[in-house]
Amino acid sequence: MKNIIKVCSVIILMSLVVSCEEDFLGDDFLEAPAKSTLDESTIFSTVDLAKGAVDGILEPIGQTNSYRGRFIPYYGFNTDTEYNYSAGDEGSDADLVYYDAKPNNSRMNTDNNVWAMMYQGIERANIVIRGLRNYGNPEPGTEFGQLLGAALTYRAVYYADLMKAWGDVPARFEPITSETLYLPKTSRDTIYKRLIADLGEAATLVAWPNETAATTSVERINKAFVKGFRARLALVSAGFQQYPDGVRRSNDPDLSVQKMYQLALEESRDVINSGTVSLIPSFETLWRNYNQEITTAGRESLWEIPFADGRGRVLFSFAVRHRSVDQFTGQPRGGSAGPTPTVYYDFDEDDTRRDVTAVPYQWGTAIEGIAQQELTGIDMWYFGKYRYEWMNRYVTSTNDDGVNLMYMRYAEVLLTAAEAANELEGPGAAAPYLKEIRRRAFPTELHAEKVDAYVGALGSKDEMFNAIVEEYKFEFTGEMDRKMDLIRWNLLGEKLDEEREELENLENRTGDYANVPTTLYYRYADDGYTLLVYGLNRGETGNPGPEWSAHPWDQPLDEIINTLYKPGVDPDNRQFWPIWQVFIDASNGMLVNDYGY
Repeated sequence: MKNIIKVCSVIILMSLVVSCEEDFLGDDFLEAPAKSTLDESTIFSTVDLAKGAVDGILEPIGQTNSYRGRFIPYYGFNTDTEYNYSAGDEGSDADLVYYDAKPNNSRMNTDNNVWAMMYQGIERANIVIRGLRNYGNPEPGTEFGQLLGAALTYRAVYYADLMKAWGDVPARFEPITSETLYLPKTSRDTIYKRLIADLGEAATLVAWPNETAATTSVERINKAFVKGFRARLALVSAGFQQYPDGVRRSNDPDLSVQKMYQLALEESRDVINSGTVSLIPSFETLWRNYNQEITTAGRESLWEIPFADGRGRVLFSFAVRHRSVDQFTGQPRGGSAGPTPTVYYDFDEDDTRRDVTAVPYQWGTAIEGIAQQELTGIDMWYFGKYRYEWMNRYVTSTNDDGVNLMYMRYAEVLLTAAEAANELEGPGAAAPYLKEIRRRAFPTELHAEKVDAYVGALGSKDEMFNAIVEEYKFEFTGEMDRKMDLIRWNLLGEKLDEEREELENLENRTGDYANVPTTLYYRYADDGYTLLVYGLNRGETGNPGPEWSAHPWDQPLDEIINTLYKPGVDPDNRQFWPIWQVFIDASNGMLVNDYGY
């Protein structure tokens, strides 16, 4: 399908392209009854028109300065597992990823930035939700019910990402009027409670994956995603985060750990027990399928942001680097970020996720159209989950690859269940979910040791929790959710400091990294471009033979150590970006920045 982001005609008909700036959208337009109100009775009583309007809620995501070129490439860095190479350069991009963003950041401080695009999407959702409630009779099991559930979920996605990046934000759950043109920030606690309630309603309206024609693709909303997403928000809302008065959990009794973890456990267990989704047996196959743009529902992916071929920069930003046009891509990009250098060595060597997650090579300059893999240094790794060479399409666009963003997958539901069960019922209740994740990660013949014995030895709640924190790392590095999780666990600053120490140990080959080789040896496979490497595993220090070439593997790591976060900055006091100055200036004095900005 991959065409949701391109829906425009119904949006224009509805006059949904709105702005919160008074000079663009004046009071007369906001109060005019006429066109959009008259159109709503037709649009939202006609299934096909209503579908177009619901699809249009996502259209702002595809704008250059929105998710496409700003939020996805920059949010979520830096962590103990993910490093954005912009951090090594002074300037606006570095500020965004190493915890020193400023309100006038030149990359972000534009009136069409992702902040504005998120609110544009929210406004469209508000109009759609009003129209469907008034004219569509959206009941469970009906097409209009499915559409209302999707609209409620899309609005929740926008708000969840707003709060993930900015903390407290203005709450708009009705279409804009002249009275609501300017709003102050609302406590995120209030917004989280509204989203959790909305997603509870949406879960009664939308179908399970493949239950209806509307839920056969992960580019459409289904019940497994809604429930999994609701469970995620429950954990986040009960977790630690920076409030204007400090880093703490919410004081709202409705968002207590007991209530929210119980909700997360119930929702995740509903998804697990439904049998409608499951882990793909091979971790590599999961990511090959993703890059091949297989969007069939009922597998591991729960929902994906559906970029059209000419939109979206996921591989453009994060794929294994290609230095030129070559046999796999007409777009020589990728490689703006990668795993921190320690990640590869933190994996168990038998873990099949390791070589998919962390890649120590790039594709060099092509000769007669054919490029070879080339080893980088230990200071520069790439995310192997994103690979042009695994695509079925040959990308020729200058800036966009069109590959979807996998927003949530079933593995997170399992780890959510493990975390919530451990908190409420103890490590024994969490063990089956953690075991399921690890069974996929290790060969069958190692399950007794790496799965059963490993998980069985986690006898206390703290031991299980720490194992779950580590499992998130091994499962999700490169998906840029780590920052959100570290914040809610109150581990952001602690893990970043630990990572700096680990990087120093790796550089000096001390501590946990004492037996990491300082020289690699390589040769090429029969195809002439695929690297065969000896020396990546700990202890592989011998020379494998004269047909192998040596490659130094002891590059300094000072730049990453010094720019994981900016020296002198406390990451726990910079968990959020500031609201950009252009929106502060246009707010009629209603918006201010907290957190010392």
